[in-house]
Amino acid sequence: MSEFHSLNHDQQVARLHDFARHALEQWDGTFGDVQLVKFRENAVFSAHREDGQRVALRIHRHGYHCEAALRSELQWMEALAQAGITVPQIIRARGERHLVEVAHADIGEPRQVDMLAWLPGATAGTSENGVQAGTEIDFLYAEAGAIAARIHLHAAQWQQPDEFVRHAWDEEGLIGNQPFWGRFWELEQLSDEQRQLLQDARRAARHDLRRYGRHLDNFGMIHADLVPENLLIEGPQLRLIDFDDAGFGWHMFELATALYFCLDDPRFEQIQAALLAGYHAVKPLTDTDRQTLALFLMLRGTTYLGWIHTRQGTPTAIEMAPMLIERACRLAREYLQQTR
Repeated sequence: MSEFHSLNHDQQVARLHDFARHALEQWDGTFGDVQLVKFRENAVFSAHREDGQRVALRIHRHGYHCEAALRSELQWMEALAQAGITVPQIIRARGERHLVEVAHADIGEPRQVDMLAWLPGATAGTSENGVQAGTEIDFLYAEAGAIAARIHLHAAQWQQPDEFVRHAWDEEGLIGNQPFWGRFWELEQLSDEQRQLLQDARRAARHDLRRYGRHLDNFGMIHADLVPENLLIEGPQLRLIDFDDAGFGWHMFELATALYFCLDDPRFEQIQAALLAGYHAVKPLTDTDRQTLALFLMLRGTTYLGWIHTRQGTPTAIEMAPMLIERACRLAREYLQQTR
């Protein structure tokens, strides 16, 4: 582990600022007003080019995605933009590179860095606190459902580049021996009863996923992170940002992700109805699709347990663990009751 990871948050942020300024030299133009916007794992900086263009500089966490996977994410975003789906525009570095590997003594290990044009708008809310009060729910979630459906339809006919590489939210990625986000059943804060409940749900899910199957109508490239903070509202338009978790997965897992952080919202039934109606209007859902929602909500819940299990001791994991455990167990019980 590099020295950087042993520093406190403020020290890491100071070094990342220096790193961002150094990385910006890989792009044409002169950049100023460099400000940190978000630092959870990736670090996202806002900067302004001398011509007035505002950009987002993303410094990717070390070891999460390989270079080929990051390039594939950006290639997919370009394909979505060409299909008329509004996503952040990729600003290529010198030499027409999608991303660059940057080394700097302040960080230790080299990092992959890319640049996106800044999308205007206000986020719909946060994962921790849900959708902001006063948000027009029917508009927000009908639009989110419609965008998800358009993405899924595009992915079903898109010819991927030969070197396209992304992770999968498939059976192995969700409930296999080494799930993509971690072995959630080993989370130390779980009681024996909770651990058994999750294992029972995991076992049942394996059977149900195989029965549901995977084909172009229900499985393909998905955004996989339709949480409130990734939905940007600008007037009558909704835009989608942050494709870091995008990979191959079930379409209903996408919709379950959009609903997960709204489960305790008193408007949940309205949110769910709007999301499914918006999706159905673009890409019709079958009764079988709808019946899998409890399954995929449960699976989304277990992925977040895997996430905190592999990040034990971080402020986010400590803060969110009680809520995520309670919710995952509740969803597991509801799912198992439905299957019996």
